Amino acid sequence: MSTLTPHGACLLWKPELIWLNVVSDAMLAGAFFATAFVLGFFVWRRRDVMFRSVFWTFAIFAAFCGVTRLLSVLTLWVPAYGIEAVTKGVLALISAVITAALLLMLPRILVLPTRRQLQQANAALEEEIRQRRKAEAMVKRFQEIEASEAQVRQAQKMEAIGQLTGGVAHDFNNILTVITGTIEILGDAVKDRPHLGQITDMISAAAARGADLTRHLLAFARRQPLQPRNTDVNVLVIDAVRLLRPTLSEQIEIESMLVHDSAPALIDPSQLSTAILNLALNARDAMPNGGKLTLETKNIVLDENYASMNSEVNPGNYVMIAVSDTGEGIPGSLLDKVFEPFFTTKEVGKGSGLGLSMVYGFVKQSNGHIKIYSEQGHGTTVKLYLPQAAGVPVALAAETGISGGEHGDESILIVEDDALVREYVVAQISRFGYHTQAAGNAAEALAIIDRSERIDLLFTDVIIPGGLNGRQLATEALKRRPGLKVLYTSGYTENAIVHHGRLDAGVLLLPKPYLSSDLARMLRTALAS
Repeated sequence: MSTLTPHGACLLWKPELIWLNVVSDAMLAGAFFATAFVLGFFVWRRRDVMFRSVFWTFAIFAAFCGVTRLLSVLTLWVPAYGIEAVTKGVLALISAVITAALLLMLPRILVLPTRRQLQQANAALEEEIRQRRKAEAMVKRFQEIEASEAQVRQAQKMEAIGQLTGGVAHDFNNILTVITGTIEILGDAVKDRPHLGQITDMISAAAARGADLTRHLLAFARRQPLQPRNTDVNVLVIDAVRLLRPTLSEQIEIESMLVHDSAPALIDPSQLSTAILNLALNARDAMPNGGKLTLETKNIVLDENYASMNSEVNPGNYVMIAVSDTGEGIPGSLLDKVFEPFFTTKEVGKGSGLGLSMVYGFVKQSNGHIKIYSEQGHGTTVKLYLPQAAGVPVALAAETGISGGEHGDESILIVEDDALVREYVVAQISRFGYHTQAAGNAAEALAIIDRSERIDLLFTDVIIPGGLNGRQLATEALKRRPGLKVLYTSGYTENAIVHHGRLDAGVLLLPKPYLSSDLARMLRTALAS
């Protein structure tokens, strides 16, 4: 047992001195232990804090300081001076370590940023972030502008190609009109000579292919006269499927996904049927080893957001027809070119490259929208968005019952600027028994109209020289001869008789090229109107 005197004896065991020391040392011990806990907990939770070892050293130092205060309380009654000495020795070593560490870290501590510097750095960082976001927004805006400009350039290119192809089709149709008509006459003349009949059949087939080519070109150029009506697209799709089943191979499965409440579309039904068949045949060619062809209808709303991303789209209600296949697909680099005439991904000799361009022109002329999606190895989907119509679908009109074999003896004024075509038309109409007069331009036609000869029908090309087009000529002629009947012909319709892609009400048009039976039938229809 220790022979040393407790510290309380030094205080003469006075209670006020004893308890003052006890309370003071206890409070100091609590403060030291609390400091050690806070420092240790802070370093444990904040693994990324700087000078971690210094914090831990301070925590240990504070803990030992607390222990010494408790030992001071103990030695008031128990002379445990040995333990107190050892504790103070360890505390002295820790103090020396802390002193040395602080001296070594002093240069690094001096360069630590102040609160003001940190605020400035944060402000600079926020400004950099703001500038970066502004730059990203500008880049996004530039990308949107570039995409819009690309759409405009594509639309301008397609429009320029359309004007070119329309002009070519006009001249080509004049030539085909003569070829088609004269080969009919020649065919009738050589019926008893089979070897010559084969030649005329070949020429006739070639002329028919040329006529089909010009029809596709005019469709792409949006120069074909449309006669839109409220049309049930489901009925057209069902009819198309019925026509396609014998054409497609047994390896191709046809699936129809028709919405039961499909709205009627304001569209030319015959042209839409042709478009659906063209898309289906393209899909067939993309699946040489078989696959699945899907035809789908749906009511769609194209909103302002969609229209903002597709500048040529008017927001509104549409009827969508989608034609999908599981074929080879189209490379992404070629998708912008698929609607151009004569562009095709098929092998040489297996496609004219006019199917999609015809569909494109027809949809655009109908105030619709077309979109193509494709992925190589997974197939292609073409979606037609057609404007919805108000009211119920209208059934197709019945045939007039007027045949091409009915002739007459009326007098017909023929106005055609192409001399070759004019000569052919005069010869054909004369063969039907009609009396004919001919003019090469509007001025000559009006001079004939001002004479006293009988004229029952004005048969005029839409595009003629002489200061007036065909429609203006007809208007002027009707002022001078109110009972005059009018029949138009053209290989390239402009806004004279077609507005917004639609044939004007009450207008009779015979598109070039035409067969003699078509000419005879339309003449009788016009005279009987």
